[in-house]
Amino acid sequence: MSATRLLVLGAVIDRGDAHGYQVRKDLESWRVDLWGGIGQGSIYHALRQLTAEGLLEHADDDARSAGPARTRYRPTDEGRRAFVELLERTLAADDASPGAAVAAIGFLPSLPRVRAILLLEQRLDAFRAKRERVVREHEQTPDDDWGHHVEAIRYWDQTASAEIAWTAQLLDRLRAGAHTLADDRPVADDEPRSSSTE
Repeated sequence: MSATRLLVLGAVIDRGDAHGYQVRKDLESWRVDLWGGIGQGSIYHALRQLTAEGLLEHADDDARSAGPARTRYRPTDEGRRAFVELLERTLAADDASPGAAVAAIGFLPSLPRVRAILLLEQRLDAFRAKRERVVREHEQTPDDDWGHHVEAIRYWDQTASAEIAWTAQLLDRLRAGAHTLADDRPVADDEPRSSSTE
């Protein structure tokens, strides 16, 4: 659930408070249906789960003139901390699911530039080290010994190489000042902050 968890928690934090329909519409506008595999039911389940864990809390119900009231959610202080921790862990990881990685990249502006660069450098180092281990093992074992599984190794090698190249390019862009990150703009009192300072 880490991609869903990150996306739903981040969407509520982005708005300050939101009801489930707003969260769903925001995620739809980010096209998570194409890359995240997150359905409507997952969003509402995540809202309930995050509330049960104390990461979100109910705000006043949104009384509307037409239709039923909608439960609004807002992040708790613990929810803001958990969001930053999950975001940082996902950005630095070499084993995050593709959906979680894309979600984390989408929330990159929540972090200060120096912190984002550090986390992406950790990601790059982890991918390079893992790729080196796999390639070394592949090179030391004849292809015939792998059987058809050699194609899985080739696939993983190509995927890891693409991750390495893309992450290195993003790092170059961030170091050159691309994108507006958390320390490039005034910070609101209720905005999530990185759990580590540099």
